Amino acid sequence: MARNRHPDDIEVVGLNTDRFEKHCWAEIDLDALRANYEYIHRQVGGPVCAVVKADAYGHGAVAVARALEPAGVAGFAVSCLGEARHLRRHGITRPVMILGYTSPAFAADLANSHITQALFSHEYAVALSQAAVDAGVTVDCHLKVDTGMGRIGFAVRSGFEQALEEMERCYALPGLHITGVFQHFAVADSTEPDDESYTEEQHALFVRTLEALRAHGHDTGTTHCANSAAQLRHPEWRAGMTRAGIILYGLNPSPQVQFDALRPVMTLKTVITQVKTLQGGQSVCYGRTYTAEAPRRVATVSVGYADGYPRLLSGSAGGGVMTVHGKAAPVLGRVCMDQTVIDVTDIPEAAMGDEVTVFGPGGADTVDTIAQKAGTINYEVVCGISRRVPRLYMQGGQPVSIWNNLEEG
Repeated sequence: MARNRHPDDIEVVGLNTDRFEKHCWAEIDLDALRANYEYIHRQVGGPVCAVVKADAYGHGAVAVARALEPAGVAGFAVSCLGEARHLRRHGITRPVMILGYTSPAFAADLANSHITQALFSHEYAVALSQAAVDAGVTVDCHLKVDTGMGRIGFAVRSGFEQALEEMERCYALPGLHITGVFQHFAVADSTEPDDESYTEEQHALFVRTLEALRAHGHDTGTTHCANSAAQLRHPEWRAGMTRAGIILYGLNPSPQVQFDALRPVMTLKTVITQVKTLQGGQSVCYGRTYTAEAPRRVATVSVGYADGYPRLLSGSAGGGVMTVHGKAAPVLGRVCMDQTVIDVTDIPEAAMGDEVTVFGPGGADTVDTIAQKAGTINYEVVCGISRRVPRLYMQGGQPVSIWNNLEEG
């Protein structure tokens, strides 16, 4: 059996092979992933680009891309050149676009790997053009329009005519081939009236930009403006393509904007390593933040903040709750780097080696409840699952492949 590479084909593996140890792992439901994509595609009614930056939001970019490529996804969006080359090295052939910055020095890499680059300012365009000419290549680019996000992009909100003129100058630069235009919504995941108005203004400004470019004879190619929230709230804004990020992974864009049809893709699991009785007056973990008032049966589990389980879930009111034998087991004391203690007093069957659901579908905690308790967003929770945590890919309820960073090479 080949060692711990993203497999080229589906490969059935057991849970006790040399490639997998029950310690702390994330199960990735490929059926749920595909179902989410199909739901999004039906709702949008047009091409959908899968956003797989940040290792597909912690789910594994190569495995996600391989699952979605045969489903007809329009392409993949990433954050940087390294992420794009990672997909290409593992055989992904659909279009790949970099949403952020790439050093102009890598113009040849972009062209030779058929990677599309976001073009966000005239200054950057000139530098990329010069590098492309020097390398004797042509780089495909999408113009990034800043309609109100305030990050990178041609600032049409600040000065429409100037921004338009700068974009038009980009069309004339040698070594660059503009094949699309896009923007990003800032508050499409909010239902506040002011935010909804702002989103509508952004969309109107994007449409105005496209119309002006076309009126001046420029081909706008593939246009895309709708992120996760916008494409399901406003499928009529699909333009030439939409970009599906967090919703692909079965998570809602925000507490205000939720879609019941989505199926969470990730479940984080661990095992009980020891069960003991904590006597009254005894404490657990660093800082002795929890002291038992009476005997409690406790279990130590192999997960901690180094795995991506937030230290903010340390035991207290509103702390983390794991699931053992279908029953809730609250966190006691502080979450440590590699281990956490949970209360199994009311779970008498709990024993060493038992599987524990840290968060996920059917668990006492979900990604969303973890985010709420930790004062963050669900994006950060799944992106924060560390690379030392193996990803076990599931299909039909059975493991079909595994990726284990610590066993690479």
